[in-house]
Amino acid sequence: MWGLLRTFSWHTLCHHPWRSLAAVVSVMLGVALAFAVHLINASALEEFSQAVRTVNGEPDLEVRASQGTLPEALYATLATHPLVARASPVLELAVVAAPPAPSDTGKPGVPMRLLGVDALQVGALAPGLAPRVRSGGDRLAILAPGAVFLNPAAQQALGLPADADTATPLVLASGLGRSSVQVEGRVQAPGAPLAVMDLGALQHAWDRAGQLSRIDLQLRPGTDRVAARVALQALPGWPAQAVLAEPGDAGQRISNLSRAYRVNLTVLALVALFTGAYLVFSVLSLGVTQRAPQLALLAVLGATPRQRLGLVLAESAALGLAGSAAGLALGTGLALAALRLLGGDLGGGYFAGVEPPLRWAPAAAALYGLLGLGAALVGGWWPARAAQRLAPAATLKGLGVVQAGGGLRWGGACLLVMGLVLTASPPVAGMALGAYVAIGLLLVGGIALLPVLIQAALQGVAPHLSRHPLAMLAVERARRMHGTAAVAVGGVVASLSLAVALTVMVTSFRGSVTQWLDVVLPSPLYARSALAAGGGGDAALLPAALADAVARLPEVERVHPLRASSVQLDAARPPLTLLSRPFGAASGGDAARLLPLVGNPLPVPPGRIAVYVSEAVVDLYGVRPGQDWPALSKAFGPEAQQNQAQPAHFFIAGVWRDYARQAGAVALDRADHLRLTGDSRISDLALWPRDGADLAALRDAIEAEARSLAQASGGAAPPGPLIEFASATAIRERSLQIFDRSFAVTYWLQAVAIAIGLFGVAASFSAQVLARRKEFGLLAHLGLTRRQILAVVAGEGLAWTALGALAGTGLGLAVSVVLVHVVNPQSFHWTMDLALPTLRLLALAAAVVLAGTVTAWLAGRAAAGREAVLAVKEDW
Repeated sequence: MWGLLRTFSWHTLCHHPWRSLAAVVSVMLGVALAFAVHLINASALEEFSQAVRTVNGEPDLEVRASQGTLPEALYATLATHPLVARASPVLELAVVAAPPAPSDTGKPGVPMRLLGVDALQVGALAPGLAPRVRSGGDRLAILAPGAVFLNPAAQQALGLPADADTATPLVLASGLGRSSVQVEGRVQAPGAPLAVMDLGALQHAWDRAGQLSRIDLQLRPGTDRVAARVALQALPGWPAQAVLAEPGDAGQRISNLSRAYRVNLTVLALVALFTGAYLVFSVLSLGVTQRAPQLALLAVLGATPRQRLGLVLAESAALGLAGSAAGLALGTGLALAALRLLGGDLGGGYFAGVEPPLRWAPAAAALYGLLGLGAALVGGWWPARAAQRLAPAATLKGLGVVQAGGGLRWGGACLLVMGLVLTASPPVAGMALGAYVAIGLLLVGGIALLPVLIQAALQGVAPHLSRHPLAMLAVERARRMHGTAAVAVGGVVASLSLAVALTVMVTSFRGSVTQWLDVVLPSPLYARSALAAGGGGDAALLPAALADAVARLPEVERVHPLRASSVQLDAARPPLTLLSRPFGAASGGDAARLLPLVGNPLPVPPGRIAVYVSEAVVDLYGVRPGQDWPALSKAFGPEAQQNQAQPAHFFIAGVWRDYARQAGAVALDRADHLRLTGDSRISDLALWPRDGADLAALRDAIEAEARSLAQASGGAAPPGPLIEFASATAIRERSLQIFDRSFAVTYWLQAVAIAIGLFGVAASFSAQVLARRKEFGLLAHLGLTRRQILAVVAGEGLAWTALGALAGTGLGLAVSVVLVHVVNPQSFHWTMDLALPTLRLLALAAAVVLAGTVTAWLAGRAAAGREAVLAVKEDW
């Protein structure tokens, strides 16, 4: 019997190759996209972590400054502590490297990290940073002023040979300053470009005497890390801004930061797999309906209900296995292509500069393969149950149509209630897992209630069609076959609801980003260092004297100097971004006008310094408006800063939306920042030209001022432009273009989901009309023409898909509310305003209704011909 069942199942799958291929493709797409996202992110994260481990070495503990730098005197204290076996000081700067000759490409150079190390100590803690002198070079070059050692990524980016036997000159740029160095060898550290030089030489060349970025510590054997941390932090004179961290915290921070991004991409990729389960459901429902007499015959020949159930599940498993295998292969290819073409950055900006090799994970492949198989089995369960429950005698006589999926409706209301309850659940490990489960429950619960919706809606419409026989016939049959209708339109509801939800979410996000850009870009023109175009970081900071010089230009009405820096408050979290800009009345600024505040700013108590935190800070650090923030105040302790008159006491005066920094940002008045830090360097200049000013002449004048300051600092006048200009309009347009490109995949997934849903409608209608040939033949004998019969079928399709579009749109709006108000705040720590693109949603629903009606009409043509009339003879 099992041999007969296997032959029967194989014949069925091969007899309808296009339907089987469509189901396989739907599973393949879902598995491929999800697996590709996993491989790309896992490969990038592993490469990043490996680079961090090599650069940071293997110390037991590392000391960093939460804000600014560490005093070098702390190194002497730690190096002689009885619990410390070895200490290695490091000073890190962001620079841009370029050959001394002018570049024909116009590029500003290669941004990289410049590390100053103790060459005699670093090899024991971080072998990857140990300088290796070039062949034929002086062994003492590791201590020579102006000697640098590049890692392979820096050599490749600069086009330098890996084993040069002569020193190569380079120019390192930071701000408007330049320093000439010689490449005397290499270091083995992987990852992004970096250069290493002697600590003392770096401090002297860049006027950083007495400053350190971090101190790596190796404890004596047998020393407990926890006890050592407590003992070290209890040292007299321990700086308030010093943070003790584990060496693996950097990799863990980037993993935590990118986790929500990775999970959201994966869930988005599984949209195709979710709708693919409905396509498997429709394909197997069609197969069970068409093969009802054959299944009944198998039952008469001895096939038990359990064997018939296993037969259909085996078919769904075959579809799932084929789709999963193809999906894993396609996903591997997509990941390999993405890593080669785009690096490890999928648009989130977490792995910029990382070009990892593909790391294929068998365990992950097995997991996603099982996910595809599970989706196919879920889609095939209800058709399998229908095949199990069919009555052999009645089916052989052609009485009744096999209906699959009717048993779902009883739990629909419970699923909806459970979904609504889960929307209030908090995030788990920074991920909106409860919200994702709630979305799935809302979709499944809504689809399970489709029969009730169809019956209730059509029952209200039927009395109004008594004078239109054909319309009444279509509506009455659709109403009485509401279970079959639910099977037919279930795929449309699933795909349309997801398409509507994604459309509303993307529209809401784009609208909120547009409003945000309007607020954070108040001036018509912006200027920054040309080094910023290459991601120069601190290397792109400009001297405050440039802002003063620009303010004196006759073409300029007002200038706002802006500064962005970082503050590390928690070793387990990425640094906060500290933004300083003029908020005082004297500068014409206003926090309520220059920041997209959520609510009104609070009055600041006397003796407090106002700061405005982004929504991410509220979620990640648990602070609230109207509170003091001791942790931030500690980072600005008196011993942390030079030229500081008094300690800081920060007061949270408001919360603002920030769509650029997921790890959190803090804004404060520039005057307060200058008083607390003594660091007057700037990142950007916001410019308000006077009416009628010649913008080209203004740009030339600012460039001339920058070049004059560069020459006055003692450095040679560098080639190429020093300042980069951009209008607020150009920045806004470029930002929105990046946004649209980042979300382009959602539109493609919407199209795939809708196509899968419409194919499900076609499969279901085909099953129904093929089973209704006798009904069509009877209608023809009663006098209905073929055109009228097709009109009845098209009317049923119109009624079913219209209700499916209505239900799908309603479910989609409910899901969009969860995405906008739950998933985004929990995953990325920002809020947005819900925006409904009414015309687009109406067009989407109308297109689905039109396509479903045409699909039903085309399906009816195959069963309303002469064969339908002859089919009536079977009962004579």
